[in-house]
Amino acid sequence: MGEFQGKKVGLKEEGTHKLIAVYPETMNGTDHEIAKTVRDWFYKQACANEEILRTAYVDVVED
Repeated sequence: MGEFQGKKVGLKEEGTHKLIAVYPETMNGTDHEIAKTVRDWFYKQACANEEILRTAYVDVVED
């Protein structure tokens, strides 16, 4: 079982670790699949998000 399996995840900035966005659903799958789904979802919100994604990573979001 992966680190993201069944948990709330979101995107964070590299360096500052500031939360950028929270994915609206709890995910199931491998960590790689979950990270790809979250990044694709964020990109689809606005194509300008491509610049943000260059320095973002997927991580578990604590309540």
